[in-house]
Amino acid sequence: MLATDRTYKITWEILPEDFILDDEPADNVDQPPLAGALTESLQVAGRMPETALASTNYGICATLDGKTVVKAPDWVYIPHIRVAKRKVKRSYTPYTQGDLPVVVLEILSDTDGSEYSTESKYPPGKWFFYEQILQVPNYIIFEPDSGRLEVYLREQSGKYKFRVPDENNLYWLPEMQLFIGVWQGRLEDRDGYWLRWWDEVKNLLLWRSELLQLEQQAREAERQAREAAEQQALSERQAREAAEQQALNERQAREAAEQQALNERQVREAAEQQALSERQAKEEVLKRLEELEERLRSGQIAP
Repeated sequence: MLATDRTYKITWEILPEDFILDDEPADNVDQPPLAGALTESLQVAGRMPETALASTNYGICATLDGKTVVKAPDWVYIPHIRVAKRKVKRSYTPYTQGDLPVVVLEILSDTDGSEYSTESKYPPGKWFFYEQILQVPNYIIFEPDSGRLEVYLREQSGKYKFRVPDENNLYWLPEMQLFIGVWQGRLEDRDGYWLRWWDEVKNLLLWRSELLQLEQQAREAERQAREAAEQQALSERQAREAAEQQALNERQAREAAEQQALNERQVREAAEQQALSERQAKEEVLKRLEELEERLRSGQIAP
């Protein structure tokens, strides 16, 4: 994919008002959701500064030998623009309106393979334009049906070199301070391969729906934990009350047993006292009988 040597006089002029842009819709139905998902996860993660620009099918302009060239990547990221976003309506011109793009993405479709075009003659091909004119450091080509991802890094030689992913099939993009890679799953009504971002420690940057789901799960877990704590507190309170009731019952049983023992002792003492009184009364009667007999014997009492 070596481009024909060609030197242009490059200027960075705002797109003329009368320039007719290609208004044809995206030729791949997967392109809008794929591009939108890339931007959304950056926004959700707070990785999208106010002055950054991430756009899809948005014209990037340069003027070559006085002739306007506009290429519209399927997704592009520009870290800083120097003008209000309302002034970047139809297109974006690097240097004049802000920084150069640091990432351009093309999503393969059933076209003529223009993503690989190194044509240097006017109008130049996409590969040549991104590599030699814009000098974008990261060029990404993605085939959504198969999930094939190609990442190219612009080397000091000024040429793109195919990159090999790491052990997790991720690519580190230093300008983004993020990894990019392929993820398979479902978002809304599309089930298939997606491009996703991972942070420096390889945590997946979430989509809004995923974040909401996690927040809902966290709230549900918090509710369950709160209910479990309340149930635990209730169980402990009931256990304390049961223990207190058991202690009360045991104390009352002891007091009842002590009262029963006291009653029995008092009954025994009363019986003993009754027996003693009866014995003493009997002894008194016997004593008087003995005295009476003695008096009879002594003649003190006539028979």
